[in-house]
Amino acid sequence: MKNRFRTNIKHNFIVGLTTSMLLACSSTSELDVNIKNIDLPGTWQESKQKLSVEDNWLVQLENPQVQQLVKSAIASNYQLKIQAYNVEIQKQQLIISGSTLWPSLDLSLRSSRSKNNSLDTYANTSSVDFDLTYEVDLWGKLSAADQQANLTYMAEQSNFEQSKQQLVVDVVTTWFAVVEAEKLLSLYKSRAKNSQQHLAIIESGYKSGLGEALDVYLARNELNSELTRVSDQKTAKTKLIRKLEHLVGDYPKGKLLVNAELPLLTNDIPLGLPSELISRKPGLMASWYQLLAKDSGLAFAHKQRFPSLSLTVSAGDKGNNIDDLLSGSSLVWSLLGNISAPLFNAGRLEANEEKARLALKQGEQQYLDTLYNAFTAVENAITQEKGLKHSYQTMLAAQENAKVAATLSFEQYQSGLVSYTTVLDAQTRSFDAQSTLIQIKNRLIANRIQLHLALGGDFTVSEQTVTTNKTKAE
Repeated sequence: MKNRFRTNIKHNFIVGLTTSMLLACSSTSELDVNIKNIDLPGTWQESKQKLSVEDNWLVQLENPQVQQLVKSAIASNYQLKIQAYNVEIQKQQLIISGSTLWPSLDLSLRSSRSKNNSLDTYANTSSVDFDLTYEVDLWGKLSAADQQANLTYMAEQSNFEQSKQQLVVDVVTTWFAVVEAEKLLSLYKSRAKNSQQHLAIIESGYKSGLGEALDVYLARNELNSELTRVSDQKTAKTKLIRKLEHLVGDYPKGKLLVNAELPLLTNDIPLGLPSELISRKPGLMASWYQLLAKDSGLAFAHKQRFPSLSLTVSAGDKGNNIDDLLSGSSLVWSLLGNISAPLFNAGRLEANEEKARLALKQGEQQYLDTLYNAFTAVENAITQEKGLKHSYQTMLAAQENAKVAATLSFEQYQSGLVSYTTVLDAQTRSFDAQSTLIQIKNRLIANRIQLHLALGGDFTVSEQTVTTNKTKAE
């Protein structure tokens, strides 16, 4: 009866082991097949052109200062350095994960001295042991863990590239924001100067008995408002310069000099196809690698529930003195095979597998969200550019009309045909139109830069390009 019981246990163990092996050897990937075959649009909604996206968009600016600032930012930005260390940390984790696929060899050396009090004698004992341990990757468990580490490392590299592109965009956008702030400051100074001239004329007329006290007070109020606007704009410009200095890794002193114009962007850029975005945009690639890493993590969690086989080879020697070790006379060795299988763990391994499965399903939704957000960003940037170009043309006409109206209103005021409030209203419209025009030009530039970022691709500025642009500037 006892032998039959033992035979049944042995038979059940062999059947269970064989079944586990077959299950483990089968694919454990649960990645939704629809994720790999997403039906992507053939063209962008707002554009039918299919020209490939151009790289090196930064070169088109042809400004040595901004290109040098980008180069400095890539080399010295603190946040980018943090990202670079994350990549290196993950690289070391990859080495750690890969080491489990190889045998491990340990050496231990012991030496002791003991005393026999009854005989008043001393004895020396020395030993050396070598242990070679290797876990056989029967079910591909270790390979799944190593694959997960590889994919995580690739995702971290892609995240680093995305952070680098975002840094370039931040530097260039902030640089143009400084240019815009300088243009607005110049406009506000001109406006204050104009208000001061008007005040002098009105005060002179009032002293001559040709004007009213109310007009003087209104003119003084207008001048003080414009002087306040100038002061506020100086502060805003200094803050932007400090932000730019911080981005390039320099102590933000607010002393950086920026002298450039806001170019008017009228040309269209090649947008490529939506399907190209998946392989061009580092952020999308990172999201995909993270999804694959979670799939490998599920495979690892699944295979954790199967038996493990490890082999250990031990060799050692003992002697009275260290010099006698490894002489060969007392060298012993042993080979040990060990199979361990989880039998009861209160559902821990099953819960870990289910947790990994849920994380994978969550990752699928995160990838889809990232993918369609990337498409939306491109579409929105295209739509925004069209709207801004139209707004620029209408505001350009509004500016010309407002300038003429401001000039006529002041001439009519001097002729006594209109009140000074009419002059102030016309001047406000004129200066608002001019400032809005400057802001629209910068919004066009910022939106174009965001479009380049949304499309992905390379932006590298070589040392040769920086040198060439410096030569052109000189």
